[in-house]
Amino acid sequence: MSDGTVERTGAAARHSGIVSLVRQRGFMAIEALANHFDVTVQTIRRDLNLLSEEGRVLRYHGGAGLPSSVENIDYTARQVMNPLEKDRIARLVAQEIPAHASLFINIGTTTEAVARALAGHQDLRVITNNLNVASMLARSTDFKVILTGGTVRNRDGGIVGSASCDMIGQFRVDFGIIGISGIDEDGTLLDFDADEVRAAQAILRHSRQVFLVADHTKFARRPMVRMGSIAEVSALFTDEPPPPAIATLLQQHDVALKIAPAD
Repeated sequence: MSDGTVERTGAAARHSGIVSLVRQRGFMAIEALANHFDVTVQTIRRDLNLLSEEGRVLRYHGGAGLPSSVENIDYTARQVMNPLEKDRIARLVAQEIPAHASLFINIGTTTEAVARALAGHQDLRVITNNLNVASMLARSTDFKVILTGGTVRNRDGGIVGSASCDMIGQFRVDFGIIGISGIDEDGTLLDFDADEVRAAQAILRHSRQVFLVADHTKFARRPMVRMGSIAEVSALFTDEPPPPAIATLLQQHDVALKIAPAD
C-alpha cells in the first residue's frame, strides 16, 4: 500500500471520528480534536473545512457543531463559539444605545456580549430574563437592573415561564435587544425553546425599537420554533453580509443592516 493511500485512509477514518464526536457532544473545539487524534491544529482546520463543504458538520470559529432543528448546542460550548464576532457585534450595538435609556436584554450568549459592552454607559434601566446579564451588570455598573420572575434554567441562567412574560409586559422600553438561534431564508426568526420564544415575542411587542443580534452562523441554522419575522425588528446587527434573500427582505421592510467592522 502506497504512502498516499495510507494517508487517505487515515484521513477518512479521522473524518468519521470527528463527525462521531460532534454528534455525541454537540460541539468540539479545534484544540480538543487535535489532541484527541494526535494531529496538528492546521490538519483539523483542513478536516473541518472539508467536512463543512460536504455538509457533515457545521463549521464555527474555534470548532465544529452538528446542525439540529430540535436541540441547541450546549451553553458552555456556545460561550466559546465566535467570541470575537460576538464582541464586534456587541460594540456596534453599544454605540447605538444612548445614556439614560431603558432596554430589554434576553437570553443568549450574543446578548450577554452586548451587556458587557454596555458597562461603560451611564444611567441605563435594564429589564432582563437572563440571570448572567443581571449578575454581570449588577456587579460592574450602577444601572438599575430588573430581573423578571420565573423559573431559572440551570444550564444557561435563562429565566422562563409565564411569570417572566407577564413581567416583561408591564414595561414599555426604548430598546429591545434580542438574540436568535436561526434565521430562515424567508426571514423567519427561529429558536429551539418555546419558552424563550414567548419571552422574545413579549419583548418585540413592548419595545419602541428592536435590535436583533446574530452572528453569521445563524443564517445556516434551522431550529423548529417560530419566533416571528425579521420584518418586525428595527435593525439587524451581524458580523458578515447576510444571504441575498435576507438582504432583500431587510430592504423591503426598511430594517437597518449593521455589519460590525473587522478589528
